[in-house]
Amino acid sequence: MRYLILSDIHSNLEALEAVLGQAQARYEQVVCLGDVVGYGPNPNEVIDRLQELKPVATVRGNHDKASCGIDSAEEFNAAARQAALWTREQLRAENLSYLRQLPSGPIRLNTFQIVHGSLRDEDEYLFQPREAYESLKLAEISFTFCGHTHFQGGFALKESGRMEILRVSHARGVAMAELKLEAGARYLINPGSIGQPRDGDARAAFACFDPDRQQVEYWRVPYDVRATQAKMRAAGLPESLAVRLSFGR
Repeated sequence: MRYLILSDIHSNLEALEAVLGQAQARYEQVVCLGDVVGYGPNPNEVIDRLQELKPVATVRGNHDKASCGIDSAEEFNAAARQAALWTREQLRAENLSYLRQLPSGPIRLNTFQIVHGSLRDEDEYLFQPREAYESLKLAEISFTFCGHTHFQGGFALKESGRMEILRVSHARGVAMAELKLEAGARYLINPGSIGQPRDGDARAAFACFDPDRQQVEYWRVPYDVRATQAKMRAAGLPESLAVRLSFGR
């Protein structure tokens, strides 16, 4: 069974369609790590498209909660708050209900589990090994997929007790990088963000997981950034959110 791992789509329809075009025939089931909406200009269309894929599991993200009214967005920065409130106004009633019923993580699926932020807190950002270590100590199975940071990569706690940062290099525009998973290690694997990458690569990010081969493929795919930016500007969304898409920051 091969899984397509989606995360942090953030209402970016062009990026999602590019990912699905690249990933076709590479997976059998889909999971989503949250933040389906927020920031981008197509919240209803992205929710509709995601539901067409029939994910076996989707967890909620902090922008999903803010955009459907579960959270107030008071802790967001001004641009993120404006986008969340705009999204809340745009969402159709059935899509508001969809976001409100999304569960928090972790959700376990056979040999792996999914969360948005971490195993300790669905809204926790895992940037440093010490933060990841505290989460990995709670893991009862080897593989956890997480999103939230918009950084493709992750962390590994080796059988020896050594922590390792999983750095992904797509040299000279290479689309895919493989990670072979070691027996006895525990992993926090971040597929990166589809709709708003922040790791310096503006291409949409996703991952494929093959538990039988014990392998993760980290993918990047270009998309029509200018089309997304034009929609954002037409909607009156903050200019800073549109500009950052060009730089992956």
